[in-house]
Amino acid sequence: MPAHFIAIAIGMVLDRLIGDPPSWPHPVKWIGTMIGNLTKRLNKGNMRTFKGALLWLVICGTTFMLVIWLVSIAYRLHVVAGIGVEAILIATGLAQKSLKEAAMDVYDPLQRGDIKEAREKLSWIVGRDTKTLDASGISRAAIETVSENSSDGVTAPLFWAFLLGAPGLWLYKAANTLDSMVGYKDERYDKFGKVSARMDDLLNIIPSRLTGVLIILFTPNEGGYPLRKRLREWWRDAQRHMSPNSGYLEAATAWQLNVRLGGKNSYRGVVSERATIGPPVVANASHIRSACRQMQAVSWVFWLVCTVIGVWLYVVA
Repeated sequence: MPAHFIAIAIGMVLDRLIGDPPSWPHPVKWIGTMIGNLTKRLNKGNMRTFKGALLWLVICGTTFMLVIWLVSIAYRLHVVAGIGVEAILIATGLAQKSLKEAAMDVYDPLQRGDIKEAREKLSWIVGRDTKTLDASGISRAAIETVSENSSDGVTAPLFWAFLLGAPGLWLYKAANTLDSMVGYKDERYDKFGKVSARMDDLLNIIPSRLTGVLIILFTPNEGGYPLRKRLREWWRDAQRHMSPNSGYLEAATAWQLNVRLGGKNSYRGVVSERATIGPPVVANASHIRSACRQMQAVSWVFWLVCTVIGVWLYVVA
């Protein structure tokens, strides 16, 4: 158990310092390739829900067992080798640095008034249509992405790493990648991606809510609202969000940063109307930078809370 905690701590530091250099190979790309190849073979004909469940089991099971094998071999060689391999696998599965860089790539041209470049950079990290967004729409989209991925990219992988080590983290990453690729409610993926979407929701239930609470309690409050009001409004707005998990993150961000999130979006030309959450303050570029700071702060608070709880349980046991 102590080695496990050390590996997670080193993984956090490596992710903060190095991130995911674009030229380096990344396991998510390999997982995505496997998903794409199997989807072409399975997503046709009858029994698509069953085939989608089979896809989930194959991808997540293979990923989980492969990482168990790698970590086990490393620890058998030497505890230092085990910590090193597990730390690298954990660092590779976190996205704290890369998430901030992607958001700041939108922030920089937006600050300069280059809406065209800001739209283009935003299109790299969001699924919504960006060609007609104004400055506030670009800012809102970037803030919502940073907020949602505070859990998807950092705290949820950490949560599963604390529970099951690097294999748990990569089980979660495989499930999350499946959801992002096939978990759509459209004609092509509605049945085939149903299991992937539901499993991603299930794996995120605890991390998303815990992250939301920690955002309210431990990140800068830019609106000046009292804690009781922020907690009450956070919970109320989270229930109004169409996602069972993302609402707890976006509502926390909205009330801590004093900004209005949600509203009308367009995906592949189809308009989606979401409930608005947070105070009635229009988003601007400065909120993107604040969201990045919030994401980094809550990531380390989450790590500290899990470490303290883990060490206490280890000592008690």
